[in-house]
This record gives sequence, C-alpha cells and structure tokens, in this order.
Amino acid sequence: MAERKSDDPQASERLDAAIGWWVRVDGGDLSASELTAFRAWLASDPRNEAAFEEACDFWGSWQALPRHAVRNYLSTQPPRRRRKRLWLAGAIATAAISLFFSFDELWIWRQADFRTGVGELRAITLPDGSRAHLNAASALALNYAGDQRRVILMRGEAWFEVEKDPSRPFTVEAAGGAITARGTAFDVAINKTRIEVTATENSVEVTAEGASVLVNPGRQTAYGPSLPAIPPYEVDSESVTSWRRGKLIFKDKPLGEVIAALSRFHHGLIVVANSEIRDRRVTGVFRSNQPLDAVRAIETYLGIKSIHVSDYLILLHS
Repeated sequence: MAERKSDDPQASERLDAAIGWWVRVDGGDLSASELTAFRAWLASDPRNEAAFEEACDFWGSWQALPRHAVRNYLSTQPPRRRRKRLWLAGAIATAAISLFFSFDELWIWRQADFRTGVGELRAITLPDGSRAHLNAASALALNYAGDQRRVILMRGEAWFEVEKDPSRPFTVEAAGGAITARGTAFDVAINKTRIEVTATENSVEVTAEGASVLVNPGRQTAYGPSLPAIPPYEVDSESVTSWRRGKLIFKDKPLGEVIAALSRFHHGLIVVANSEIRDRRVTGVFRSNQPLDAVRAIETYLGIKSIHVSDYLILLHS
C-alpha cells in the first residue's frame, strides 16, 4: 500500500499511536486512568480521532483472528513498522476467511466417502480390492455400479493400485477429466492451475477437454480448464510419489506450487504475496512432517522475506 500524502508532518506517528490505542481498547486492557488518557488524546486533536478511525478500518480484516495472538504480535514490533506489517498481514486474514468459509469445502466434506486431514495419509481398500492411497488434505468419493468401477477425486492427490478386471475398466474422475486403467498403478494430483496424471506401472488413458492421450510408465500428462490433455512427457515418478514415503521432492517447480504441496502438511495458512515470487523456481527435498523447516529453507534459497503471525499465519513477500 502506498503511503498517503498528508499535510500533517506527524501523520505516521499519529497512526502508530492510534493503532496502539486500538489494540489496548479492543483487548479490554485499559485502566480507568488509561481510559481518561485515551479520551483526552482523542479530544486533543481532530486528526487523532481520524487516525483512530483509520486504524479501526485497517483492523476490519482481522476480525476472524485470535485477538491475543494479534496483540502479542504487534507488541513485539517497533512502532514505525507496525503500520506496514498490519497491512501486509491483513492479506493473510482475508485469505484465511476465504479458506475456512469456503462453500466448496463444505460440499466436499458432505459428499466425500473418504477424506484425509492436514498431514494425514490414508490407504483405502476399495470394493473391488483396488487400493487408493490418499495424500494429506484429500477427498475421494465412490461410484461403483454394475460393470463400472468409478471413483471421484474431489480434492488433493491419490495414488491408485488397481486390481485387474478386463470386464470392468477402472476410472478416476478429477476436475472434468477421466483417467482409465484396467490394471495398473498411477498418481492423480489436483493442483490449483492444472491436474497432473503420472503412470507408475503400465499405462493409463487420460481424456480431458476433448483430447485423449495414452500415458506410459514414467511419464506424465496434465490438463485443466480450457487445457486439453497434453502430450505425455518424462518425469521421475519416484519424486512425484515421494509424499507416500514422508518426503516432498521438487525439481524446478514454481514456489506457488511448492507452497500448495507444503500446505497439505501444515496446520495453518501460508500465503505468497505476489505473482513475481510465486513464479520463482524451487528445487529441493523436504520432510513432509516438517513444513516450517521447508519454508525457512526456501526463504533462504530464494532470498525472500516472511511475516509470521504465529506459526499458523505466514506471509511470504519480496
């Protein structure tokens, strides 16, 4: 946020004071003498009252956050840095509200037959004896009927081990595409921008957006909204499925994609502030049960900065 032009040479100090008063008033920490001092400060200059109103406006995005955590956070910051940090961390609050009150999340929670939480991996035996291994923060629904074996990956990622049955093809539906195999092992990952399908044993057929491709072992295809299934390309399937072994391996991946993968294992919210750093490339091997260590290593590797409102709210910025 750009600094506002003002004829008041003390505008910045005035707003810092207003933020300090807001934190104390909102927390109910004012004694009788402090309340008198606060009222006197407001009355002493109309610009003080305007600054206090501005502080209240700034704070509007924070209403969903734990107040004690916010107050403790601000109390550790030098006064001149509070205004900037308040605005930057407001982006985290906005994202948190979107995350926790998502209608899509509620719909998935109600429709899924199997789900995993943050940091949770789960292996499921399906009705035909096939196995689905769910990555963290994933959801799966079943649609077995007659001569069809169909499952719907609603969120996240899964690795499938399919029991052979030539009379009943096994199909995974994911974000508008269909992945079909009669007996093989393959990985399907729903990412923010596209869906990736990796064959790890035998071949699978992927149909999406009017295109069909055959994916052989050790190769991957991708599709997405307005993106037909693209010609398969070679990948390291062991790296793709490393989450099953407690590791996350990235080779020249965008930071935004890396953070999305780490977020499946972090009880909190990690926000990348802008597209410039979101597109920076990351290569590394990290333990999935230590996402914060991975974030710190990435900060150093890319030379970016972070704001931590406790370990549950993190903003990465340049």
